[in-house]
Amino acid sequence: MTHMLVVLQNMKMVPVPEKAYGTFFEGDCYIILHSKRTSRGTAVDLHYWIGKDSTQDEQGAAAMYVTQLDTALRGNPVQHREVQGHESETFQSYFRNCYKKGGVASGFKHVETNMYNIKRLLHVKGKKHVTATEVALSWDSFNKGDVFLLDLGKVLIQWNGPNCNIAEKSRGLALARSIRDSERGGRAQIGIIDNEKDSPDLLKIMKMVLGERRGELRDAIPDTKADELQKANKDNDLVVQEIATRPLTQDLLQHEDCYILDQGGYKIYVWRGKASNQEEKKAAFTRAVGFIQAKGYSPSTNIEVINDGAESAMFKQLFQKWTEKDETLGLGKIYTVGKTAKVEQVKFDTTQLHARPELAAEQRMVDDASGDIEVWRIEDLQMQPVNPKTYGQFYGGDCYLVLYTYLRSGRPHYVLYMWQGRHASVDEITACALNAIELDKKYGDEAVQVRVTMGKEPAHFLAIFKGKLIIYEGGTSRAQKSTPEPAIRLFQVRGTSEMNTKATEVPARASSLNSNDVFLLATNQVCYLWCGKGCSGDEREMAKMVADIGQEPAEFWEALGGKAPYASEKRFQEQITHYQPRLFECSNQTGRFIMTEVVGFCQEDLDEDDVMLLDTWEEIFLWIGKASNTYERNEAIASAKEYLKTHPAGRDLATPIILVKQGCEPLNFTGWFNAWDPYKWSYKSHFNHANSSSYTNSSSYTNSSPSSMPNGEGIYSREVLMNKTVDELPEGVDPTKKEYYLSDADFHDIFGKSKHEFYQMPKWKQQNEKKQCGLF
Repeated sequence: MTHMLVVLQNMKMVPVPEKAYGTFFEGDCYIILHSKRTSRGTAVDLHYWIGKDSTQDEQGAAAMYVTQLDTALRGNPVQHREVQGHESETFQSYFRNCYKKGGVASGFKHVETNMYNIKRLLHVKGKKHVTATEVALSWDSFNKGDVFLLDLGKVLIQWNGPNCNIAEKSRGLALARSIRDSERGGRAQIGIIDNEKDSPDLLKIMKMVLGERRGELRDAIPDTKADELQKANKDNDLVVQEIATRPLTQDLLQHEDCYILDQGGYKIYVWRGKASNQEEKKAAFTRAVGFIQAKGYSPSTNIEVINDGAESAMFKQLFQKWTEKDETLGLGKIYTVGKTAKVEQVKFDTTQLHARPELAAEQRMVDDASGDIEVWRIEDLQMQPVNPKTYGQFYGGDCYLVLYTYLRSGRPHYVLYMWQGRHASVDEITACALNAIELDKKYGDEAVQVRVTMGKEPAHFLAIFKGKLIIYEGGTSRAQKSTPEPAIRLFQVRGTSEMNTKATEVPARASSLNSNDVFLLATNQVCYLWCGKGCSGDEREMAKMVADIGQEPAEFWEALGGKAPYASEKRFQEQITHYQPRLFECSNQTGRFIMTEVVGFCQEDLDEDDVMLLDTWEEIFLWIGKASNTYERNEAIASAKEYLKTHPAGRDLATPIILVKQGCEPLNFTGWFNAWDPYKWSYKSHFNHANSSSYTNSSSYTNSSPSSMPNGEGIYSREVLMNKTVDELPEGVDPTKKEYYLSDADFHDIFGKSKHEFYQMPKWKQQNEKKQCGLF
């Protein structure tokens, strides 16, 4: 991963020193080139950032330079227009953004690093992506819900609002440390105020700079403003012809033209066709800005310019199906004869699942399907056990609960499937969900809950029934049936092994047949197995017999109401499109429910106090943090359904929605994360110290002189404890708990939290932080 950052000075591009990356002056414009290696080559993004005090000339020059750079890079980069305070999630994932007053346009000179004649106040905001904006040096700038950093050159004072959470405090401290190390050469001291009453010395310094505070502090400000109403501007002369709405398909994009894709004013994409003229390409940003004005959208709306053939993963996801040039079809080697692709199937080796979790995620498999099954039918709104002899038989008029139990690391894990028949009543579907909650409680709230819609059964669901999954279109499996069973039934059998085979009932007529598949015709007297000439050897093997087309007895056609035309064309191999998974944070901490995308996500982005939505296209996962509230959990489920419903690609509303509890993640979830730590939430080892404190005092910014004698009862200075071997430690110090012997002030300065908060963390996290601080 590489970055290059330049600033415009006197309309020319000037490189920015790497140590100043992430610091932006509000009077300037910047250009950022970001490249990253992926499995499909190198992904290049080109951003131009507009400071709120920059001039129109600078903004125009930045757009021009971006176009020139794009041409020099042969149209490979994805171009982004970023406005201060409204940057895209992709941009925010690069840096901890810090906005400073000044710049060329405002007449002020940039402040050099390692200088101590500084006096400024930074407003730190954001949970996933932290930004720091320089604000007026006044108590009026403060509020109860955010973190503020008073930068006095040699001293940095972090003031935490009374309504801040631990994550915001931690990220504020990380920013303070970054300023100390990158701008002050590590020579500044950091003080932290968690509670003003417990930090009188630090508060005294703040009052010397800001004056006495008068009146109450303002309430917390929500992180995200509510969406503004869109107003059409009919006076603008820009003419845009709307050609399509949802669902969007790739064939709408013609190589000879340029297109604007509007995400409801949230983001604007401009797609530039390869054969479009140069003038159209150059005017991409201008056209997009004009479109924003014409629609009455906010001037800060993000713009992304996409080149034909170099589309970003996010852009492709807006379309129903995206086909890459020369993209591989299915599994195995490809043999092309004319326009029909024939694929040599490679059997899936389930033994690789645990060794390769990414394969488990890709194949949507929790394990090798060798676990135990229990099945219940919803009858009179209650759970009724199903006879094990009929496991795998599902009727469209019923709802079922299927509990799958498997062992991992010697410990039982659970998957709870809620199968909803197409003709089941609303009451039964509701009862199915309620009974699932009760059953989950019985197993310690550890079950992964999967909503399964009839006909959209996920791969693992098929596998656990070992090729004996039969789905009846209607009716019920109850003992008292309101309607008699049909005398003749026709089933379409699809699958190449017992891991992926199911039989689905179709109308019992000849036109339902397809020469690419195997069909089972069941009558009161006899069963016929009809094998189409286009079905594979594996499908015939699963059917336990080999049959040739055209040899059906007369009784077969009579049962279907007479011989009739049926589908006999070769089925094209279905294109397998790879979509990039997307992670969203679902939170109501700001007072309203918000879904925020996390770019370049990892396991650390799963916050315990939130609900996270992971979209892998074929499945939607809802990860439930242990500290998340009921409102977030309920809203997340509703939002997942709304997310599918409003997706521009016209997503299938029957896409499985899977509930995953923190600490009970299955392989098909963890496989989407790089370097997943399976022990992160597996245990909670808490330590409590009677004298621990949540606060720090003024000594947190003064130097402690090295001493081998304790500064009180069992307390040593940091220099005596940090980066020391067992032999170098004072007598009586436990080498496994060096941090225990720090003063409360030193402890808070080093770790950014009190001892009480530190020992509330999982042991693995404690050890990681101790390693980073030289206390392990």
